[in-house]
Amino acid sequence: MQLLNTLYVTLPDAWLRLDNDTLRVEVERETRLRVPLHHLGAVVCFGHTSLSAPLMHRLADEGIALVLLDDNGRFKARLEGTVSGNVLLRQAQFQRLSDTAFTLDMARACVAGKIKNARQVLQRGAREAKSQDEATRLVRLAADLAASLRALPQSETLDQVRGLEGEAARQYFSGLNLLLRPDQREAFALDGRTRRPPRDRINALLSFLYAMWMNDCRSALEAAGLDPQAGFLHALRPGRAALALDLMEEFRPWADRLALTLINRGQLQARDFVLREGGGVALQPDARKAVVVAFQERKKDEITHPLLAQPVPLGLVPLVQARLLARAVREDGAPYIPFVAR
Repeated sequence: MQLLNTLYVTLPDAWLRLDNDTLRVEVERETRLRVPLHHLGAVVCFGHTSLSAPLMHRLADEGIALVLLDDNGRFKARLEGTVSGNVLLRQAQFQRLSDTAFTLDMARACVAGKIKNARQVLQRGAREAKSQDEATRLVRLAADLAASLRALPQSETLDQVRGLEGEAARQYFSGLNLLLRPDQREAFALDGRTRRPPRDRINALLSFLYAMWMNDCRSALEAAGLDPQAGFLHALRPGRAALALDLMEEFRPWADRLALTLINRGQLQARDFVLREGGGVALQPDARKAVVVAFQERKKDEITHPLLAQPVPLGLVPLVQARLLARAVREDGAPYIPFVAR
């Protein structure tokens, strides 16, 4: 399906090939879709998708990113042509990595944005709770997150910042079940965050949504001229887009909110998930398509950006934040301000 300027391929065993200036999607030799290349900015493939070599070469020539995700939406690979990022900006970014004070400030900012947005998810749930006991528990968890926020400025090392983030995440996820409709809690029971593979339905859904946010954050950083591999909060590892993970932290609660909405409105049912060998859980192909559509629709929602003080479509916020991050890297005294919903 084509949404905005991105083509999402969720069909099992799809074959993508070049047809003159058009991308053709085939399944069992039947053409399902044709898209002119000039309409595309990215192609995102889920699961076992096959691509012809001529198509991959042409995508690289045209500057169209090719992103490969597994069935759960986990990032596998990204193909792109020559990167034309700002070399001076990237030089400044690499120099900042050895600046302990800057690195610590950036890590605190990323975690603060995540905790603040997560706290709003819990507070909203408390306001809408049908049970006073559940409302009280959610208020208490929100207060615990507030305590983590107060402790954040006193953290003096990256390990301390990461420790606060981990404890805040544990508290947050312990209350997520309370935000589900009572009749959905058994089917979508959440026992902490599990990955690689997800061990329950809601974790499978969260992993899928996080992967799409991750792709958007990575693309935003590249558009701003930054290197998505060189981050501050997440440890640097070969093949790890650490800066994209840093930026994505403040958007994780937005993925959580959408997951809760899809479940509570009955748009996703238990039958939309499949249990894999080894205990992993994944979305069915039709369910993946429904989630992609819902994700793209949510990105059209206008959000008042607190720093710009004007409405911005949610899908453009990563681009705004990437440019704010670039400004912080480039200019002394320009701290990074994470996006926090109002």
